[in-house]
Amino acid sequence: MRTALVIGTGLIGTSAALALTQRGVVVHLADHDPEQARTAAALGAGTDEAPDGPVDLAVVAAPPAHVAGVLADAMTRGAARGYVDVASVKGGPRRELEERGLDLSAYIGTHPMSGREKSGPLAATADLFEGRPWVLTPTRDTDTEVLNLALELVSHCRAVPVVMDADAHDRAVALVSHMPHLVSSLVAARLQHAEEAAVRLCGQGIRDVTRIAASDPRMWIDILSANPGPVADLLTDVSADLEETVRALRALQSSDEDKRREGGTGIEDVLRRGNAGQVRVPGKHGSAPRRYETVVVLIDDQPGQLARIFADAGRAGVNVEDVRIEHATGQQAGLVQLMVEPQAAPMLKEALRERGWALRQ
Repeated sequence: MRTALVIGTGLIGTSAALALTQRGVVVHLADHDPEQARTAAALGAGTDEAPDGPVDLAVVAAPPAHVAGVLADAMTRGAARGYVDVASVKGGPRRELEERGLDLSAYIGTHPMSGREKSGPLAATADLFEGRPWVLTPTRDTDTEVLNLALELVSHCRAVPVVMDADAHDRAVALVSHMPHLVSSLVAARLQHAEEAAVRLCGQGIRDVTRIAASDPRMWIDILSANPGPVADLLTDVSADLEETVRALRALQSSDEDKRREGGTGIEDVLRRGNAGQVRVPGKHGSAPRRYETVVVLIDDQPGQLARIFADAGRAGVNVEDVRIEHATGQQAGLVQLMVEPQAAPMLKEALRERGWALRQ
């Protein structure tokens, strides 16, 4: 791939353009908002000037509801040798293109499984997709050359290609992305009118659960409108679980010992099913998450503290596998949770104590 046209210069389009540009591809940028394309160009993502002729690959980074229209326009005018889109829903756009009677041998639907709570070109980074799955949904009609161009795009973005059926993809993202986003928003909505005294008690748990609720509602309306059925099916199951959980909690209020016991069993069941599901979430080293030991360190909210603690861990010869920070509300301090291999934890604790760090259990 020597040339590319990125249509849509939001977070995903601009991030892909930045990655391609860094790998030597000449990238042309287009957007329904010319100012946004100029912003992406100023960031080094390419040029907002139109190409002289067909490019090797056109990457359509438009909202799901507009993908088919943008693709149809690009394909009709022969903008590229191959065409991909990066929308988060795959079945609907392809069916719409088929209904338009277009030759889809030059097209393949794709979806990079990466993003941020922020949107727009200013939020873009060239490493947004690094190490992340990038779904490809080829069909028997997909031209081999186009598949290879799509694989080259994924490689340039340092992502991991995953081949799936389009409708299977839509059911999967409903489970791991779309439904969780709505649940996060529902939990966060409980905070909107909560008493200030209660909100001030927020800890890391509520921050984790509500983090993705900060995303742009307009973007998510587009996404959910393109995949409503699978999401509604999942929420129906969640609703049934919620009803059972409410009944179990009410039973715990009963004066009848048998009912309280039944309620406790119901709560234990949902918690254990949650345990069983959570351990299936892939970890950094593969399909099954690794078990780490957590070393908790108290730090002041001062410049250089995190750099010092990582440097001290490095001097001890310990690799920090993961890290979380729990902020103390209203205080200039917090707790850093360093996840390390169990055998490395004693050595790390000893080294940090020797260097004056305050450890917590």
